Amino acid sequence: MRLAILSVSEQIYSTSRILEEALKQAIDVRVINHTKCSVILSDGKPKVMYHGEDVLNFPDVIIPRIGNSVSRHGAAVVKEFEMNGTFSTARSLGILRAQNKVRTLQIMNRKNIPIPKTVFSVDPTNIEEQIALLGGPPVIVKLQEGTQGLGVVLAESMKSAKSVIDTFYSMKTSILLQEFIEESKGEDIRAFVVGGKIVATMKRTGQSGDFRSNIHRGGNGSNVQLTNKEKKIAIKATMHLNLPIAGVDMIRSNKGPLLIEVNASPGLQGIEGATGINIAGEIIKFIQENEEKRIRKR
Repeated sequence: MRLAILSVSEQIYSTSRILEEALKQAIDVRVINHTKCSVILSDGKPKVMYHGEDVLNFPDVIIPRIGNSVSRHGAAVVKEFEMNGTFSTARSLGILRAQNKVRTLQIMNRKNIPIPKTVFSVDPTNIEEQIALLGGPPVIVKLQEGTQGLGVVLAESMKSAKSVIDTFYSMKTSILLQEFIEESKGEDIRAFVVGGKIVATMKRTGQSGDFRSNIHRGGNGSNVQLTNKEKKIAIKATMHLNLPIAGVDMIRSNKGPLLIEVNASPGLQGIEGATGINIAGEIIKFIQENEEKRIRKR
């Protein structure tokens, strides 16, 4: 099996761990920086050029590690591999859907997966009405394409909410508003799904005074047991977004678990450190088993 990890650098923890586990299994593996790839479309024969070499036919499997800032280009590169018959652990459409929080929540809502009450609009003249639709402040204001806790603001009063929202609107930035789930107490749950199975779970707790629980924002991770409902939410979410490997984030409310986000390129460092589980090894095991099935079918 030939494997390509699409990542900007093999020095990134998640990339280096997957590379390490692949080499342990004697897999022919390369790290390809998707931001350095050029896609050539001509005469019905596309090419993906990387440092002067057409790498389109190299891998049997790709593991995309696509950051939000280059998700559109990254997804386009992934799409070329998909159309060439390469198996991807994150489908190009799933990457784009997960990158946009509104699109993800629309799909989840349609599939009856519980989410926090959410409002999105581009009308700066009816901010009070938008907030009223959520039951009034406090409300959470989020960038539609933010990540790692960036672009997430808790507006505790109508005045502060209007100020924050007006600022985002003036910057022509797409946002969404969500009800504030006070009982979650600055905690959320990350379920790491690989091939339709939950391989690791972690509770993330924010720093004192910070409602955001992201590890990148200084939050702490610890082991947690999921309820059956939380397990079903996590697995169904990845299926609906066509993401064989994903991180599913949920919060616990008085109404039960609520899905808040799905990450198509979930980081390994925080959750491997918190749980002691070899998630990179689980990823390699999954792609090996999947490739064996594809070979048998052929």
